Amino acid sequence: MKRMHVHVAVKDIPQSVGFYSALFGAEPTVVKSDYAKWMLDDPRVNFAISTRGREPGLDHLGIQVESAEELGEVYGRLRKAGGEVIEQGQTVCCYAKSEKSWIDDPAGIAWETFHTTGESIVYGDGTGERTARVAHEKPEEKPEGKPSACCAPQPQAAAPEASACCRS
Repeated sequence: MKRMHVHVAVKDIPQSVGFYSALFGAEPTVVKSDYAKWMLDDPRVNFAISTRGREPGLDHLGIQVESAEELGEVYGRLRKAGGEVIEQGQTVCCYAKSEKSWIDDPAGIAWETFHTTGESIVYGDGTGERTARVAHEKPEEKPEGKPSACCAPQPQAAAPEASACCRS
């Protein structure tokens, strides 16, 4: 069975944990100083927050699967959807070990597809993700409505402690 994944960048973990715990009627299953996660069954969602994003707001969406077989099925759907699929493979991200791939939807929202294979005691250093997924920024608009070349998205190396999977 698949589970929807939503990751939101926040400014304040304790305040946000309080808000989302009340909203979901449940306490998080993981709480760290920079991260929290709820594994909800109603609705079936892996909802995560972290202070690792550039700006507060939606960081990325995803589909979490429970088996390698399901992951293969979802990877097939990614290829069918079109666009560049970035196969990251095995990684550590968000205090978990996973195999994952990424794709951007037509609106530019990053979608992560992954199978969690274990826990990690570290958030992850972004190894492999700096090349797998470059954070997107909206270019500033020039008066005539065209993006300014000086403000176009540029690849940026993430800080060693920040994982690109959990910061956009």
